[in-house]
Amino acid sequence: MNKPQAIWFGPLVAVATFMLMQAYGWSSQASLVGGVTVLCALWWIFEPIPIPATSLIPMGFFPIAGVLDGKQVALAYGSPIILLLVGGAIMSKAMEKSGVHRRIALMMLHAFGSHSPKRLVFGFMAASAFLSMWISNTATTVMLLPVALAIIEGVKGADSERLTVALLLGIAFSASIGGMGTPIGTPPNLVFMSVYKEVTGLEKDFLTWMGIGLPVVLLFLPLAGLWLTRGLKSAENITIPQPGVMSIAEKRVLIIFACTILAWMTLKNPFGGWSGFFELPTANYASVALMAVVVLCICPDGKGQRLLDWPTASSIHWGVMLLFAGGITLAKAFMEVGLSQALGNQLAELASLPVLLLIFCICLGVTFMTEVTSNTATTTLLMPILGAAAIGANIDPALLMIPAAFSASCAFMLPVATAPNALVMASGRLTVAQMSREGIGLNLLGAAVITSVIYFLVA
Repeated sequence: MNKPQAIWFGPLVAVATFMLMQAYGWSSQASLVGGVTVLCALWWIFEPIPIPATSLIPMGFFPIAGVLDGKQVALAYGSPIILLLVGGAIMSKAMEKSGVHRRIALMMLHAFGSHSPKRLVFGFMAASAFLSMWISNTATTVMLLPVALAIIEGVKGADSERLTVALLLGIAFSASIGGMGTPIGTPPNLVFMSVYKEVTGLEKDFLTWMGIGLPVVLLFLPLAGLWLTRGLKSAENITIPQPGVMSIAEKRVLIIFACTILAWMTLKNPFGGWSGFFELPTANYASVALMAVVVLCICPDGKGQRLLDWPTASSIHWGVMLLFAGGITLAKAFMEVGLSQALGNQLAELASLPVLLLIFCICLGVTFMTEVTSNTATTTLLMPILGAAAIGANIDPALLMIPAAFSASCAFMLPVATAPNALVMASGRLTVAQMSREGIGLNLLGAAVITSVIYFLVA
């Protein structure tokens, strides 16, 4: 379906959904929420208008229709999770401005060595995954891609094309894999955290998430590397650029970022964390990130400027914040009109499936769904539904929601699936057939890894 068709098809299906729900005895408000959800889903998938603009529909329509009041919508937009995303994104811009992210990558590449093509690919993958835990996967790929292309230009040997495929795909895929390691690594993680708190009233802290996410990354990354480098032989003239002398700005950004990470990790753990020790119960991850941004704007860079200026900070993707707010608004509406409970009751038979099979099916479904849709939009749509299903089935919502959040980062087959995929494809060194052939194996491998980790650590 093309965009002109989708722009009228979405409202037609939404109206049909409303009428069908009314015919089956749903209340007017519940039917409105169902219709708006269908409209958002279709427009998020086919993008007849920008995704952030679609996300404004529930925030604008629900107060008019009396489903939610203005305060409830405002609380969705001002959610601490959204503020954490803003703070984390601005901090990553400071890393890009100073160049410290490139230095970290080059240091990791030298640590792995360049004596063999496989070690080179693993070095790039490790650097890509680590950086993507803290900055966007797009920024990571943009930074590493020129370095990889420069190395490829100087490589000679019979297996140089195989090295090119493994290296470029390794960078792109690892940027997606690494984002699973921390709450701020990729938007789907934060979508889960916001909706999980909305549905259960409980909060997953930074360390708890990393206790699940890091095992997935540490298990999946080397397996992905082995898959991509299978059959890769020797190549000649592999040279990695030297990182050079660290600047004052790099040192200061690195210190501030390290302190912020430490503050995140110790906010609530161990033994209540520093928020408990200093009796600061309202301190949260967003407040830490926002104060770190202020420090970056104050601290000089050693060249007469600041570590962070506003033109750099304001270049983040603000539309993602609207998408988050739209998803939180939908989740609130689901609960307000009783749709969550009713949907959960309808899906309660999920409890009859073996847990391992249930998790694996969710992983596969979300993985292949996000090949053609935005991973953030997909998780924004699915999280309220999965949370309601889990509650109705009397199981921990995390058991369904976390696999979906992880799997949204595991679309490796198509260039349109993720920004890193599109960026390496734009280099002109790969074909869609090559990406699809390598990616389908990793799609299945990712579903197996996530299922295994969730089953042993969450179930």
